[in-house]
Amino acid sequence: MKARVDAIIQRDQAEYLNKLTTQNYPLLAEMEAYASEHRVPIADREVALFLEITARAIAAKKVLEIGMAIGYSVICLARGMGQGGTVVTIEPSDEMIDAATKFLKRANLSENVQIQRGKALDVMPHLTDTFDLLYIDAVKEEYAQYLDRGLPLLRSGGVVIVDNLLWGGRVAQAATANDETSTRALRDFNRYFMNHPQLRAEILSVGDGLGYAVKTA
Repeated sequence: MKARVDAIIQRDQAEYLNKLTTQNYPLLAEMEAYASEHRVPIADREVALFLEITARAIAAKKVLEIGMAIGYSVICLARGMGQGGTVVTIEPSDEMIDAATKFLKRANLSENVQIQRGKALDVMPHLTDTFDLLYIDAVKEEYAQYLDRGLPLLRSGGVVIVDNLLWGGRVAQAATANDETSTRALRDFNRYFMNHPQLRAEILSVGDGLGYAVKTA
């Protein structure tokens, strides 16, 4: 989630794009309001739409999400996949799982989502499915480990999407001793991601910086 509307692009451009990206699904609009009220970090609206479009474009049948929160991005992914798709999502918070379960039920998507309770780095070694898409949006300091453990589960030609890679622009600033650990971790991850031998990768100025890659090997 962006810290402010113009965190990446110029404010007039950001406001223009916000007006274009309207929310026509009442439940998602309600979830956006819930997230704002309860200070729950969820994907920006344009990121959620990007997820839905990508899932639809690659005809994804199985998606792995790291970091569910209240299920906002899960619903967008599932909508893009259609009734035959399955999202496997990992979330450690009982509070978030409870909220997400209620929203998924209202969206009639409970049967399309498998919630894995626990920390991603504990859960991922036990997964055996092959996935078409890997979406990462959880603890920033653990991004590289999520990628390392997720890539063996991703099919060749599968897509990796990673949120918050520009981190409100902080990763582009000169490094200092006072930088947050998350900022330092994302700088390292971005270099790792862009030069990974198994990926053809790019970082897009969507949302708070969106990593997009295809697994090539």
